[in-house]
Amino acid sequence: QLQLVESGGGLVQPGGSLRLSCAGSGFTLDHYDVGWFRQAPGKEREGLSCISSSGGNTNYADSVLDRFTISRDSTKNTVYLQMSSLNPEDTAVYYCATGSNYYCSGYVDSSYGVDYWGKGTLVTVSS
Repeated sequence: QLQLVESGGGLVQPGGSLRLSCAGSGFTLDHYDVGWFRQAPGKEREGLSCISSSGGNTNYADSVLDRFTISRDSTKNTVYLQMSSLNPEDTAVYYCATGSNYYCSGYVDSSYGVDYWGKGTLVTVSS
């Protein structure tokens, strides 16, 4: 069974950092572009960042540019989202997603082609 499993969320103070992980289970995540999305309470889902299967292409939403960094480790079948300078507006459930027809583009908000979503990990930024 193909699954994406996010981890690394938690409570962090404003200005702090977290690293989220998205592990592939039952398939080789390296073969796919992967995106990170989030959904805050009462708000629509927002695309944050994506990375190509090779890792050579990454894109970011303006809201997280220069604060978040996406990367991947093929040896661990995992994609990461390093988040820094967190603020309360970053509080949300964070999801990773992928699919055979999902491609990382400058329009990071698009989930076109996504077949698989993780269950999400909650990030709470609060003092």
